[in-house]
Amino acid sequence: MRDEQPAEPAVSVIIPAYRASEDIADALASVFEQSFSNVEVVVVDDGSPDGEALRAAIAPFRARLRYIEQPNRGAGAARNTAIRASRGRYLAFLDADDRWERDFLRRQVWYLDANPPCSLVYCDAILTGDTPLAGTRFMETARSSGEVTLLSLIEQRCNIILSTVVARRDAVAAAGLFDESIRRGQDFELWLRLALRGERIAYQRHVLAERRVRSGGLSGTAIAEIERAIGVLDRFGHAHDLPARERTALRIRMMQLVDRLEVEQGKQRLLEGNFAAAQFHLEAARERTLKVRLASLALQIAPRLTRALYLRMRASAWPRRTAAAQAG
Repeated sequence: MRDEQPAEPAVSVIIPAYRASEDIADALASVFEQSFSNVEVVVVDDGSPDGEALRAAIAPFRARLRYIEQPNRGAGAARNTAIRASRGRYLAFLDADDRWERDFLRRQVWYLDANPPCSLVYCDAILTGDTPLAGTRFMETARSSGEVTLLSLIEQRCNIILSTVVARRDAVAAAGLFDESIRRGQDFELWLRLALRGERIAYQRHVLAERRVRSGGLSGTAIAEIERAIGVLDRFGHAHDLPARERTALRIRMMQLVDRLEVEQGKQRLLEGNFAAAQFHLEAARERTLKVRLASLALQIAPRLTRALYLRMRASAWPRRTAAAQAG
């Protein structure tokens, strides 16, 4: 990639940074190694407490990007700042702890160029890092099936990975950018608004990115992700006059997510050895699968043995996922 910025970049790469000094150099390297080079890169330091280390991490790339500092206002506000400072007709979003494959931009830009009615395209990613799912594809666990519509987004039959999104600037701007009042899940809320406006969203099943899960990263835990989805759907439902079918689907999905949250919280309490709390959460799930009912029964009969078995299951799953990631 050339050291100088193109006069009129086709793509603006948008990267918010908060406590990102350990990973951002890898993310930037993946950008500057792209086979598609007509880009500009905008990094926004969102009041990160590791600002000095962050500046040191991006120093090798400093001449090839625009670096902006602002007080901490959240990832959505940081992305909006970067969007407003950028010039590309396409916006490519990348979290500082994720990476792109070399042909990511070439393939995603090609798709949008070849499909003018499409406003946004995303793709699959490999999961790595602090998760028992390391080594699996994102779409194996958070599927995308069928056409991307407001209904499929609400029902989460289609799940968009932010760090794989390339979108038309005009569509994102017309939708009002990211909602800066939302601290968690502002990307999901933007996709919902785009779909509500009738913007076409598509996906490719190619694995073109790496989503690195960090305990303190922007993605977070399963519990945090479920809480994010519940919060966004609840807010979205109150903020918009939805068609009857979509409103019904939203209510059903929120109930399903509340059940999933109870189960995940039950698992967490079990790991902590808080058997009474684990039992409470598992029994609070309204639609309990056979697996959940058996776990609840096992907790009543032999709680310590149940915890030991669960720990063993988690421990055996983690090496298999890690080996798969290394093999891939």
